Amino acid sequence: MSKITDNENQVKRSDAETDIRKRHDRVGCYLKKYLDDFVFVELSDAFLEKADVKNLMKNIPIPLRKTDAEHFKDEQGVNTSLIAENMIWVVGIDPKFTYTEHYIAFLLKLYNQKIIEGILMEGQNAAEKEDFDNACIHFRACLCLKPDYLNGMYGYAMACREMYLKGGTEDYVGNFKAESIDFFELLTEEHPEFAQGYYYLGFAYLNLGLYTKAEITWRQFVDRATDSKDKNEIIERLQQLEAPVKIEAGCNHILAGRYEEGIYKLEPYLNGQFKTWWPLSYYLGMAYSRTGELEKAVQCFKNVLTLHPSHIETMVELAALYKEAGDQENEQKYSKKIELIRSQIYDGQLN
Repeated sequence: MSKITDNENQVKRSDAETDIRKRHDRVGCYLKKYLDDFVFVELSDAFLEKADVKNLMKNIPIPLRKTDAEHFKDEQGVNTSLIAENMIWVVGIDPKFTYTEHYIAFLLKLYNQKIIEGILMEGQNAAEKEDFDNACIHFRACLCLKPDYLNGMYGYAMACREMYLKGGTEDYVGNFKAESIDFFELLTEEHPEFAQGYYYLGFAYLNLGLYTKAEITWRQFVDRATDSKDKNEIIERLQQLEAPVKIEAGCNHILAGRYEEGIYKLEPYLNGQFKTWWPLSYYLGMAYSRTGELEKAVQCFKNVLTLHPSHIETMVELAALYKEAGDQENEQKYSKKIELIRSQIYDGQLN
């Protein structure tokens, strides 16, 4: 009997989550500037009949780059390959564009499914040149034609990853990171035997501090990997994850109100190599305060502020503890610090 994986137990997501033409588009706003390069015109019946697409494109405006529109007089210099290239750009920029379905039908009518491979190659070539906007647009166009296309999903997830790693505004990085992770997750769901999806998804979870998810994902990678170098790398990383996974489990116990279990899990790490990891002290401080070990709680919370001086949640905990103890001086001290930090955040002085 074959092993049942997590993917096999997952409920398949709806088209509203998986189909790029229907799902929420969190990164399209950064690509729509390229639509300014186009004007939209209607082709004559004669041209449409010659191309055998009159039934598809009657009264449907087609995109022309502004530089090409100057040569459009009497439809000279316009051919179907140029139109197809422009349509690919438009649907990749905005999968929800008004005429996306017409453009897809046009592309498939003229070039059949082979065009998907051609679009993919354009995206891959652009990615190799680090022209990631171009790459992203072409991979999105691939997914407009075939939403579950393995290479399109992988290319798009990787392009989004490269885009957020290069940096930008907080919103830009956040949206491309979320899109990349979402498509790596979709990739493992739609194509559960494709190892590289788990490889990069594991790193994404690791960078978010989701150690248990990273461990589960990387174990799935190891089960599928054929590249011995990548496989050995992840086996080594899984060994490094053992302690963080246990710490995360302890933190989750505390968040669930199982304070004694959380303390039991976390205390062994308090004076070890993870003692400079401020969340460890923070969660232990929470558990100590909820179980009446107030001195230990204060010690942990003060350690947090040594490592992370602007952590408001810790200051709130300390102010509450000092209020309970009747220590007005220290209560006011931390209350004032909270007000100062919040005002700095509001004024944009702190991230």
